[in-house]
Amino acid sequence: DLAGLKLAYIGDAANNMANSYLIGGALAGMHVSVAAPAGYLPAAHIVRRAEDIASETGGSISVFGTPEEAILGADAVATDTWISMGQEDEKAKRLSDFAGYTIDAELMAKADPGAIFLHCLPAYRGYEVSAEVIDGSQSVIWDEAENRLHAQKALLVWLANHAR
Repeated sequence: DLAGLKLAYIGDAANNMANSYLIGGALAGMHVSVAAPAGYLPAAHIVRRAEDIASETGGSISVFGTPEEAILGADAVATDTWISMGQEDEKAKRLSDFAGYTIDAELMAKADPGAIFLHCLPAYRGYEVSAEVIDGSQSVIWDEAENRLHAQKALLVWLANHAR
């Protein structure tokens, strides 16, 4: 049961993964906190929609400017790449803008001691996450990737059966 758990998303919150965590977490009754630098915050209409859902499910939505605020006491910590396909020419700017948002052991220690680390991959060690976190005991990225594979297969079956 995910209701009542806290999920912290740290990083580029103006992307599809952050939007999915906001809406999905709200639907599950989770307390979702997001931290991103200015210019990378989630769209206001997504936050409002997530807040509306959370008000019905007992969850909550919080948006912060620093990762330390968002991660405090989190049961799960998630991030995504700072430099997605098609954004390679923005690499230097993004690395500068996201300085201080790397999920490393020091930041992860602010989460609940039993917290898990999530990343949808591909990951860039040393940018959005340190090697010690992504390769550490709290990381569940390979289970996450396997589960995504099965979810995608189920979606393909559903689409094949309903696309007629």
